[in-house]
Amino acid sequence: MQAEPKKTPAGSLVGQEYEVEIGPVAHGGHCIARTDAGQVLFVRHALPGERVVARVTDGEEDSRFLRADAVEILDASKDRVAAPCPYAGPGRCGGCDWQHAKPGAQRRLKGEVVTEQLQRLAGLTPEEAGWDGTVMPAEGDKLPPGEVPAWRTRVQYAVDEDGNAGLRRHRSHEVEPIEHCMIAAPGVSELGIEKHDWSGMESVEAIAATGSQDRMVILEPKPGARLPLVELDKPASVMRVEEHDGGIHRVHGRAFVRERADGRTHRVGSGGFWQVHPQAADTLVKAVMQGLLPRKGDMALDLYCGVGLFAGALADRLGDKGAVLGIESGKRAVEDARHNLAAFDRVRIEQGKVETVLPRTGIKEADLIVLDPPRAGAGKKTVQQLAALGARKIAYVACDPAALARDLAYFREGGYRVRTLRAFDLFPMTHHVECVAILEPVAKGV
Repeated sequence: MQAEPKKTPAGSLVGQEYEVEIGPVAHGGHCIARTDAGQVLFVRHALPGERVVARVTDGEEDSRFLRADAVEILDASKDRVAAPCPYAGPGRCGGCDWQHAKPGAQRRLKGEVVTEQLQRLAGLTPEEAGWDGTVMPAEGDKLPPGEVPAWRTRVQYAVDEDGNAGLRRHRSHEVEPIEHCMIAAPGVSELGIEKHDWSGMESVEAIAATGSQDRMVILEPKPGARLPLVELDKPASVMRVEEHDGGIHRVHGRAFVRERADGRTHRVGSGGFWQVHPQAADTLVKAVMQGLLPRKGDMALDLYCGVGLFAGALADRLGDKGAVLGIESGKRAVEDARHNLAAFDRVRIEQGKVETVLPRTGIKEADLIVLDPPRAGAGKKTVQQLAALGARKIAYVACDPAALARDLAYFREGGYRVRTLRAFDLFPMTHHVECVAILEPVAKGV
């Protein structure tokens, strides 16, 4: 019996084209436009001020908004460039959002997003947040238009039905096969992932450490598939994702890579979190320490501490009488953090969720707090717990400006204000931006 063709949902506008004026940038790598009927369009591959033909990729007649791609540029922005990457563009690789914008324009767009999120979700102007409105490039990333920094030290490749490595298309499980990812760091590109046959694999993640020659490949087989014989262009440890428990297990080589930052080497186990840009860890440590100005003997907290990057930086600066408590939910990350910080007698790492573990510690006050929460942010309950500790200064490291703004509003309710905010472009060509906010009690300096 012949299968019926897949039907487009009634009222679907997918494929419909509109000629529109592009408005401001929005959080998420797109810009806002409106159809003549007033329906909101979130348009990728466009820039503010342009006139384009936008083709709908998702949405129906009664949808609150539609998603679309700019498929024809009728009136181009002066900030537009030809995308350096051959895989960028409508319907292609979804890894980069701003290949079509000059590097300086990308940073301005990110700054506009941070400004908008602060205003809308926290009621803060840049001046009130102690921010000059700029997004700073990482060292070595300030390149002319048409050049792309090769910064991504961790790349997760998807595998298509023919065994080709590629990257996912935007909001899709479809794979865009590639021969080379321009934003991949040299240590990743040198492995030659794209040249090999990965039949039977769901994904292949490549990791190239910063400050060492360590490389790792993590293979995720499809159900029932066997691992291929892995012969890469450079030596690498090989790990696999187990089907039955989702855990990552060693096939051969080390089960970790060695990352270098703040003058120390950090062991990062397979699947463990580490900043992806090679300059990110040092950039963020410097910003946090300049903001906190630790004093000898301080009691400090490092929350969502990962493998101990900020805990180690604090311990280095607090002296023999200072103390640091780190809290991290990941079991392997906790093991790595304890290993990395074993030389510090007055550092303790606890495993669990911050909002659960912190009350159990019995800590009633702290001098300094660093928090680097996941993309969703810390949340109201955790922020209330932190505000009650009366810290002299709090450093909030954020990879999502919306989550940061929401939490800053909660901190304000708890008696803290933003003293300074800095923004860094640690994800060039994408919409992501990293921020470091330094908070202090309202009573200070008021």
